[in-house]
Amino acid sequence: MTDSVPETSDNKFSQFGFSEGVMQGLESMGFETPTPIQSQIIPHVLEGRDVVGCAQTGTGKTAAYLLPILHRISQLHVDGINTIIISPTRELAVQIAQQLEGFSYFLNVSSLPIYGGTDGFEWEQQRKALINGVDVVVATPGKLISFLNMDIVPVKNLQHLVLDEADKMLDMGFVEDIMRIISYLPETKTTLFFSATMPPKIRDLTSRILKNPIEVNIAVSKPAEGILQVAYLVYDNQKTKLLSSLIKNRDLPSILIFTSKKVKAKSIAKDLAKEGFQVADIHSDLDQREREKVLLGFRNRQIQMLVATDVLSRGIDIENISLVVNYDVPRDAEDYVHRVGRTARAEQTGIAITFINDIEQQAFSSIEKLIGYEIRKQVPPEELGPAPEYNPSLRRSSGNSRFRRKPGARKGRK
Repeated sequence: MTDSVPETSDNKFSQFGFSEGVMQGLESMGFETPTPIQSQIIPHVLEGRDVVGCAQTGTGKTAAYLLPILHRISQLHVDGINTIIISPTRELAVQIAQQLEGFSYFLNVSSLPIYGGTDGFEWEQQRKALINGVDVVVATPGKLISFLNMDIVPVKNLQHLVLDEADKMLDMGFVEDIMRIISYLPETKTTLFFSATMPPKIRDLTSRILKNPIEVNIAVSKPAEGILQVAYLVYDNQKTKLLSSLIKNRDLPSILIFTSKKVKAKSIAKDLAKEGFQVADIHSDLDQREREKVLLGFRNRQIQMLVATDVLSRGIDIENISLVVNYDVPRDAEDYVHRVGRTARAEQTGIAITFINDIEQQAFSSIEKLIGYEIRKQVPPEELGPAPEYNPSLRRSSGNSRFRRKPGARKGRK
């Protein structure tokens, strides 16, 4: 069943009948008007219905499930854990836990984030908290399973299970982990399932774990209107020099650079540091404390540039990013939307630049088909050498010298 935005003259959170504590939390967080996904999903969660929500990052889906869950907890406490929220990455788990803490500030609701990368002392704290019972647990799959296997997690009265960024979890190979977690949980509960895309494998998973769900779809294929999108036709050996020339001496206090592999993230950061930029890299080789330190430095503008693998393309709430750079064309077209969605948040403006080498052109063409329009393409400055011609219908191999800029072709082409 697919739901649509309910018609109401009261486009405020007061329309939902939230408890006083939830309303105080909303006010303290500066939330006034619900987003479309919040308007559609909140009433169904309040009714205890299973929900499938299809929406990209930045649409307000976290609040769409946290707020009604907190209201329900405030009305009826249970022995043991009330809600489990599963996220694919530690960074997203931390972000959810932070929003949860803000929304529940005026409520008698306890919460606990659990994820890998912690030391023995933190692990023992988490173990004791689980044994004593907390209202809401926010966890990554592997860490949650490790505690469930110890038979210390009081889940017999669980009321809510939330799977956030489910498509990302499937891409990361967590299907068996998710099913294993569900095997520990009571059959009667409300399950909320959120995904940015709905390919067949996601549909299959929802049919296995949800009961007669309401489906809510928010457009996921369009970058925000406030994003200026540009693409450059380049060879790999031109990318770092081009990036340096584009950002040097420009007022861009916060730049997020995405690349395909962690080894490239390290190399790019090293090369940019040699150019005098304040830059750091973030990837799975860093432990949790190191990753949190890097993210804090980036949020506080102590670090101008952050070079990341796709671990950061979804679910990380970093405000006022000036520029997003796709150093490599994303493998999946949907990932482009998530990457560039890091800028121009909350109706602001931003810039997204993508570097397209000679073997990534078909992938970029798929992105344009997904978003429904072409992105303006330019070539590097002449001093960086010739650039590939843009012809995505041809299959190419790296270094093919046949595909070069025609003489005199200096202007950007659509």
